[in-house]
Amino acid sequence: MAAALPLFRFPQLAMLTLLAACALPSAFAGDEIVTDRPDFVESSDVVGRGRFQIETGFSSERQDGSGLKTRTRSTPTLLRLGVSDALELRIETDGAMHSRTQDTTADTTTTHGFADTSLGLKWRMQEGDEETGAPGMAWLLHADLASGSRDFRGQGVRPSLRFVAEWDLPHDFSVGVMPGLVADKTEDGKRFAAGIFAVTLGKGWGPAWHSFVEIAGQQLAAKHNGGKVVSLDFGASYLVTDSLQLDLAASRGLTRETADFQWGAGVSIRF
Repeated sequence: MAAALPLFRFPQLAMLTLLAACALPSAFAGDEIVTDRPDFVESSDVVGRGRFQIETGFSSERQDGSGLKTRTRSTPTLLRLGVSDALELRIETDGAMHSRTQDTTADTTTTHGFADTSLGLKWRMQEGDEETGAPGMAWLLHADLASGSRDFRGQGVRPSLRFVAEWDLPHDFSVGVMPGLVADKTEDGKRFAAGIFAVTLGKGWGPAWHSFVEIAGQQLAAKHNGGKVVSLDFGASYLVTDSLQLDLAASRGLTRETADFQWGAGVSIRF
């Protein structure tokens, strides 16, 4: 039971963090925080030399099928440390996990623990320029490690490579695309390759609000390797200060392998 405790304490911890961040002066006034959440497509920006950024939240998903009803809660967290103005180190995890599954006889199985951790790098190869139409571009190299609790642990090291391109458009619109490739493993340890492809459309609403809608192909694999995990995502973020952002997002599964519905809320802080 102790492993599930962070899930229920997250709202209180998030509120304390929010209050503390609001009390701090913005060290980079006029230079707004750019985050990789809440959408699936990553930003092409990095946090910058000597800066540290935490992006965390609470997520809940529902999936019904094959006579089972599954409810899963998690605390996705991304830590970003700027090595240079073009390179950052990253640590990412779904954090504390709690899953509850009920079958047709109403028998219920509950599991809780911690998800695997991923180590990664992001390299921004080009800054975007709205005047010339040049996109912002970046490469992300990650490696998921078999470091979580038994019920949520993957098989061995699973590397992935993603490319991001973003265009700033007139009237505060933006478009981003993210193709990628993952070298994953099945439960019996067999290696397979899966694709990633997502497209997002963003819109700014004044200086603080931003919304998005996207199609996210989070996993594109053969059926015997987990199939296609594709969702329609939408959400919004609110800039509280130059270094503090709140967000809310939801998604609807478009394939049988995808969770039917997912929603989440989060906070991102730059130091």
